[in-house]
Amino acid sequence: MPESQSGPELQPLLVSLADCIRRYREGLTGLQDLSIPTDLEEVCGRLDGEDLFINNEVHSCRGLRKLHLETARLGVGLQILHCVFFPDPRFDLPVFGADIVASPAGISAAIVDLSPVGEALPTEINEALSNVETPAFEQVRDLPTWATIFSPFVCFIRPASPQEQGWFLDLVETYLAILSRAVERAQPSEPSDPLTLARYHGQVSYCQQQKRNDKTRRVLEKAFGTAWADRYIEELLFEEPACP
Repeated sequence: MPESQSGPELQPLLVSLADCIRRYREGLTGLQDLSIPTDLEEVCGRLDGEDLFINNEVHSCRGLRKLHLETARLGVGLQILHCVFFPDPRFDLPVFGADIVASPAGISAAIVDLSPVGEALPTEINEALSNVETPAFEQVRDLPTWATIFSPFVCFIRPASPQEQGWFLDLVETYLAILSRAVERAQPSEPSDPLTLARYHGQVSYCQQQKRNDKTRRVLEKAFGTAWADRYIEELLFEEPACP
């Protein structure tokens, strides 16, 4: 996060999850920074009289066209981690996503998934996830109506204790390990291959469904205006892949 921000330290689970994501990200082949406009990298604004800070880290690597990690803080209260790894459509890989919403009252939402960009997950990914034992979280949350893009293995919870926060962190690490192995093994198809085109269209659909999350849009519009919010969502959060 920007050094200029004030307030309490980030919530420990948010810090631990960001560190975990960065560790797996650094181990990916061909990792490189992706250039984004300066005004989208570190963002400062005001919302309901409180300072809003957003920091973005954006990379690419072999097999993944965009790895996006966002951390945000509103005043001394709301803290958010948002992460999505978008695959290169030439590779048969899922979308990795993880989010945390925290406040002084605790973690209100935590979600992780490896989401298909076609009718189903790649066989290797599906088999690996089938063997993962999901912890017995007390408070499993209902998915929003637009969330048809997620896999059967999505975990969306409100952690009820520090122990459950640890369970969630372990689960994210497991999903990242599964994805990392798949990325290393995956071989690209030709851009004109029907499978590449199908994955491209599937990922476009994923991005379009995510854009239906009105909560995100309303917050950004209130803090920065409609035009800026549209640009942030379209160019950074859920930028659609280029046609192969």
